[in-house]
Amino acid sequence: MTKATPFLMFQHGKAQAALDFYVEHVPDSRIDSVERFGPDGPGPEGTIIRAFATIAGQEVMVHDSFIAHGFDFTPSWSFFLDCDDAAGFDRLFATLSEEGAVLMPPGNYGWSRNFAWISDRFGVSWQLNLA
Repeated sequence: MTKATPFLMFQHGKAQAALDFYVEHVPDSRIDSVERFGPDGPGPEGTIIRAFATIAGQEVMVHDSFIAHGFDFTPSWSFFLDCDDAAGFDRLFATLSEEGAVLMPPGNYGWSRNFAWISDRFGVSWQLNLA
């Protein structure tokens, strides 16, 4: 084994939209490479076989599953983001929670002066911490 890379599997062709959303709204994020299914499949043409991206400085691998699964993302796996200032925290909270779910609203929970836990519109979980 040479390294471990977090792997995000999206369903229903949502991988590209999720990547675009993260690159637009999460600092230090970019799409590094994308490989797509062609006309011969097995997944729908244009969906992502494998993409490598950097999200908040963390390399991740992304895939569009063409197989329907009875499972999806859970909050037991999340991105933990340390925010430098309150404005950045507030912006990320508003953006990432829009059309998602607030699991723990912003507040002082004793280990952080401001912390929140959310699930975004794609089902990916985020812990936000005001450092």
